[in-house]
Amino acid sequence: MIYTVTFNPAIDYLVQVEDLRLGDVNRLKSEEIFCGGKGINVSLVLRELGVPSKALGFVAGFTGMALEEGVARQGIETDFVHLEKGCTRINVKIRSGQETELNGQGPEIDEGAVVRLFEKLDALQAGDVLVLAGSIPGSLSKDIYEKILARLSRREIKAVVDATGELLMNVLKYKPFLIKPNHHELGELFGVTLSGFDEVVSYAGKLRELGARNVLVSMAERGAVLVDEHGQVHSCGACRGTLKNSVGAGDSMVAGFLAGLLDGSSKGDYEHALKLGTAAGGATAFSDGLAKAEDIAELFRQL
Repeated sequence: MIYTVTFNPAIDYLVQVEDLRLGDVNRLKSEEIFCGGKGINVSLVLRELGVPSKALGFVAGFTGMALEEGVARQGIETDFVHLEKGCTRINVKIRSGQETELNGQGPEIDEGAVVRLFEKLDALQAGDVLVLAGSIPGSLSKDIYEKILARLSRREIKAVVDATGELLMNVLKYKPFLIKPNHHELGELFGVTLSGFDEVVSYAGKLRELGARNVLVSMAERGAVLVDEHGQVHSCGACRGTLKNSVGAGDSMVAGFLAGLLDGSSKGDYEHALKLGTAAGGATAFSDGLAKAEDIAELFRQL
């Protein structure tokens, strides 16, 4: 079973305005509402690929109830911790030539809520996959990812960490099964600017030396690179299409990679997993929302 954790999920309110005028009344051209959060995105794309998962995390208030119901309506099993105070955040994304975002703060997560999440994680079994994705709310300690991986260590659970900076570097000692920085984030981890394929491979290899089993690096229009747990290097070119939306593309790549790697007919095939991950990321990048199964399939055939 695949479990995803979203510490600070959100309802994303996406609006299109013909010509945004500050200090004036603006009439919307279109509006859409999405259940957001990196872990939730992974679960939604996994569902498109026919892979079940369970979404964990924290929700609060009437917006939390709406988010939980919205995710469930899309066929995702949930087991959120319900907070007693505050409301799940609403993020407003305004598209008018450029995109402007107004992101809510989210509720405060107390120690008791963290304990309840840990109790849910204790139910994971050997062979399960746990996806930890995204940033940490200010009310949580910055070592929360480390605490989770330490708690699950030596239990044969495959940990996937999609995070940046110290949040990522500090979990490498627990040998996560997969990490997925993009090439900019990879360079920032080592204080360098990466310009070529060989440099990306070299620094991805350094993350393996520090403990990561598999390092998947997305490189936008240059495709993706995987340095797998056996030290083998795999590469995949980018999909062809028109960029519409970068939000969720990385989460979609993680979902596609896991679906490809764990699929019964191609289990353990890293080349297949890399291509399916690239196709899923591309399908989201070329769509207004998250990738759909038919778009992923078409780009996979293209690759």
